[in-house]
Amino acid sequence: MLSQMMSRISESGTMRMAAEAIKLRSQGYEIINLGVGEPDFNTSDFIKNAAKDALDKNLTHYTLNRGIKELRDVICNWLQAEFNVEYSSDEIIISNGAKQAIFNTILALVSPGDEVIIPTPCWPTYIELIKAVGAIPVLLKTGLENNFKISPEQLKSALSEKTKALVFSNPSNPTGMTYDGAELKGLVDVLKDTNVFILSDEIYSKLIYDNCPFDSVGIYREVLKDRIILFQGVSKAFAMTGWRLGFAAGPREVIKACDIIQGHATSSVSSISQYAAVAAFSGPQNDVIKMRTQFDERRKFVMQYLKKIPGMKFIKPDGAFYFFPKIDAFYGISPDGTEIKNSTDLALYILRNAQVSVVPGQGFAAEHYLRISYANSLSQLEKGLKAIKRTLDQIKRK
Repeated sequence: MLSQMMSRISESGTMRMAAEAIKLRSQGYEIINLGVGEPDFNTSDFIKNAAKDALDKNLTHYTLNRGIKELRDVICNWLQAEFNVEYSSDEIIISNGAKQAIFNTILALVSPGDEVIIPTPCWPTYIELIKAVGAIPVLLKTGLENNFKISPEQLKSALSEKTKALVFSNPSNPTGMTYDGAELKGLVDVLKDTNVFILSDEIYSKLIYDNCPFDSVGIYREVLKDRIILFQGVSKAFAMTGWRLGFAAGPREVIKACDIIQGHATSSVSSISQYAAVAAFSGPQNDVIKMRTQFDERRKFVMQYLKKIPGMKFIKPDGAFYFFPKIDAFYGISPDGTEIKNSTDLALYILRNAQVSVVPGQGFAAEHYLRISYANSLSQLEKGLKAIKRTLDQIKRK
């Protein structure tokens, strides 16, 4: 009855966890959410005031499909100032979140039978979007031993005549790792004499710690003859997840194709969200800095606490707001006799016994890991981590 596409894609791996958490809450349990993928801060007042002003001025009608020029111009200035990346307004399209911008681009570039290289662990949607269009995800496995980063040699070995693109996030969801400029150049050098595109999701680029330098791969767009598309948005850095606004920056031909696709899908983004985003990208960055400082404090707290859990192996994340520890040391027999065989089993065991929600690595194409978010208050983090440690200490390991 359903389309062939539906036979290719899978439901989000977190849905089972979410359903179980809802069930437990309905039974009166207080569930601590350490799986959340959004800042727990509120949107800045000056951004909300810009939205109110747009409402008062009745700027509530359809806009140009690819977004108001004022916003696209501001984004160009922001990319230049923050990342030394140059784009013009006709190389930008505003979409309903960075997710739609990525989806538009995949539809515009990738054909059935094409191969798309994806380093793992990765955000699950990359894989599902590639499968949705009938293309083939080529997964390059990474782990703690190489800081969750692919090497130029690994990339080169994955190339074939069918390779259309490399897709990755920098900083990474779920690992928090960041490629530096030299590492990016190594990947770019592998692709410069090919026709392969780079699709770089940089939505967490303003959430980086320890003065770690961040280089957008966009600085190499001339080297790759304009085969780089960047994805950004307001959700993470500006705590605006519910405003649903992201963008793609790339070559005019690709952006024009995305414009056509979006015109038949959703049309323009909410006008109010666009005027709010103008304020976000052009206004003071004080709240971004404050939020990043608090995330860093939480990151350090979580890192020190995870060290207290024997068998929990991890690296310190450079950015985003996640830890991605390896947890296969805890596979074994639980006190209730249940055998824990994989990350989903362990995440469900933690949820049911510690009343803490985390995300199994299975959904990120990285079995034997869990994603723990520190986008929650220090008090909730402490309470949740204590419960996790107490629960894991009870497992009889193999």
